Amino acid sequence: MDHRMQRIKASANKRFLVYEDDSPFFWLADTAWELFHRLNREDADLYFRNRAERRFTVIQAVALAEHDGLATGNAYGRFPLKKNVEGRYDPLLPDADGDYSYWDHVDYMIDQAAAHGLYIAFLPTWGDKYNQMWGKGPEVFNSENARQYGKWLGERYKDRNNLFWVLGGDRPQHTREHFDIICSMAEGLREGDGGTHLMTFHPPGNQSSSLHMHNEPWLAFNMIQSGHHEWIRTNFDKVAADYCREPVKPVVDGEPCYEDHPINFKAENGYFDASDVRNAAYHAVFAGAFGHTYGHHSIWSMTTEPDTYFVMTWKDAIERPGAEQMIHLRSLMESRPFLARVPDQSLIADNYSGANRMSATRGEAYAMIYSPNGIPFRVVMGKIRGSFVKASWFDPRTGDWRDAGDYPNCGETHFRPPTSGRGGDWILVLDGME
Repeated sequence: MDHRMQRIKASANKRFLVYEDDSPFFWLADTAWELFHRLNREDADLYFRNRAERRFTVIQAVALAEHDGLATGNAYGRFPLKKNVEGRYDPLLPDADGDYSYWDHVDYMIDQAAAHGLYIAFLPTWGDKYNQMWGKGPEVFNSENARQYGKWLGERYKDRNNLFWVLGGDRPQHTREHFDIICSMAEGLREGDGGTHLMTFHPPGNQSSSLHMHNEPWLAFNMIQSGHHEWIRTNFDKVAADYCREPVKPVVDGEPCYEDHPINFKAENGYFDASDVRNAAYHAVFAGAFGHTYGHHSIWSMTTEPDTYFVMTWKDAIERPGAEQMIHLRSLMESRPFLARVPDQSLIADNYSGANRMSATRGEAYAMIYSPNGIPFRVVMGKIRGSFVKASWFDPRTGDWRDAGDYPNCGETHFRPPTSGRGGDWILVLDGME
């Protein structure tokens, strides 16, 4: 384990995450739900190396996985749980026996991630293991064994710094028992690790953890799943709603539209592409999110046999442009003072609607406006410090900068992005000058 990795905490203003030394932590995550379940050591090393090269900071993965994670062995034929005397998979019987158990493999993954400077957003289970609305299941949790399972996990991983706990797993809470299972598992994790890791909740599509969990004392930050249904991104509304909630907690879109995912789950609709991925990312972060999660449909599933639903292998998918371009999101946000940044739509004189809707954010002496299709717009000046502003265009596809001139910091100023049209998104960056 790489003990140089610091633990993560909420910032003083409760809007961001920071390292123990209070320096900013930018959550740039990849969804690799089936990581523990499907990859062997060699493939995991390849995957981690690729994601570290692209400056990702977090990998989201599930212990009791969605793809028949209880009844189908991992890459070494090992299973996470033993069966009890009734012949049911039992969370009270984690199978850690023998040479290189399922959990030994999970240990390896977490430590190898740390060696690459990566944190693991660790889901103890996928949601079908307590609410089998769809998927393989079976349902194995109740409030008591959820607490014991959580305690076991917490004790096992309490000394790993590179860990977040993520409860839930893409299923709604329909009954009192569902809520009890989640909260009991959270209590067990806290008992096991002594509260050393931040905790959140992964909700179903088009929802946020805040719907039911915002006031839970264990919920350190809110997670949204803006999901794969919408043709036009509106995740900024979900982020903005959580940003305004009290008590104040950080917020992130933990599952936006995945690259190469069928739109609304139907291949005949086409597939989300890099433009959609960028759109979701900049809208979310500019609306107040402390970072962003990228996803690819063939990576979360670790697909090896493509079809019309999973259109490529995961090894091909890790080279897709949407993931490569997330580097530029992180670089841009870290290029200016980070922890005083706020969303501010009043920077935009007359916003558009639908696909052309723009998002804006600023610090004390800088502002950024995202134009998703490069449509010209007017900026309300005087929102940041300085008598003049230096304007620049940032290209989210390449990370390149273009000078856009100097302007008085008063009144309204008209800007025309360098290009326009589908995929022609640009960020206007204004830096205040005296």
